[in-house]
Amino acid sequence: MKKLVALLCTATVAATLFCGCGAKEEPAAEAATTEAAAEETSTDVAPEATEDTAAEEVASEATGDALLENNTFTVGFDAEFPPYGYMDENGEYTGFDLELAEEVCTRNGWTLVKQPIDWDAKDMELSSGSISCIWNGFTINGREDAYTWSTPYIDNSQVFVVAGDSGIVTEADLAGKAVGVQKDSSALAALEGDKADLAATFGELIQYSDYNTAFMDLEAGAIEALAIDIGVANYQIAERGDGFVILDEYLATEQYGIGFLKGNEALRDAVQATMNDMALDGTIKRIAEKYDLVDCICMGK
Repeated sequence: MKKLVALLCTATVAATLFCGCGAKEEPAAEAATTEAAAEETSTDVAPEATEDTAAEEVASEATGDALLENNTFTVGFDAEFPPYGYMDENGEYTGFDLELAEEVCTRNGWTLVKQPIDWDAKDMELSSGSISCIWNGFTINGREDAYTWSTPYIDNSQVFVVAGDSGIVTEADLAGKAVGVQKDSSALAALEGDKADLAATFGELIQYSDYNTAFMDLEAGAIEALAIDIGVANYQIAERGDGFVILDEYLATEQYGIGFLKGNEALRDAVQATMNDMALDGTIKRIAEKYDLVDCICMGK
């Protein structure tokens, strides 16, 4: 473009030299120069416009990625953690947390995918993008800085369950006993943390991949006590009869939240806004009633 302007300018000078008076040629030269300048100006502006548009597209894509890909909300959960997430007698995944997730998706027009995960691999599943969040009796306490959290929706406690005829009535009675606990659970964190001195008195601390297996061992006498979330304990005892009791002394107290990838505040905010609406209109309480969790919820009471 600059070469074109230079040629035009040269032509103008040549016309002036040979014709003496450039009255007829000058307007043409000026028009050509003006047109060339306009083209040059247009060329200079275009890249800026393109860069702005590209930046807007990137920002838009980033926002979209932070929310949902293909409008699909994938919940990572432990499929053997009733009443929060489990497989029912019809082979369908259900539970308190999954019903909450279903309602959130319905209100937002999202497609819900219920993705069972190995609890030990939950962080890898989340960081890889395989799941949108971890929503399954997920304890906030001690993990505050590891995830972007919703506000708490359940007040939970860790307790010990024993056979009703075991003779165990206090934590002191657990000395020398075989005690079960789930891997990477809040109960295990307590026994390895603030309650490490108590755990040191046990005859053995056995870690299980899920609480269903642990309860079967408790029934069989392979372990004599089980450290477990109180909501899960109540559900398991109700399902298995009156052969078990919960010790009065709590191992620890905590709160459940929905865990999102650190920094994914856009998706957290969208889910939180819907949960707030569900609390106000009584939906959370209504779903909690189905699972005998009304006394535990801290939203929508």
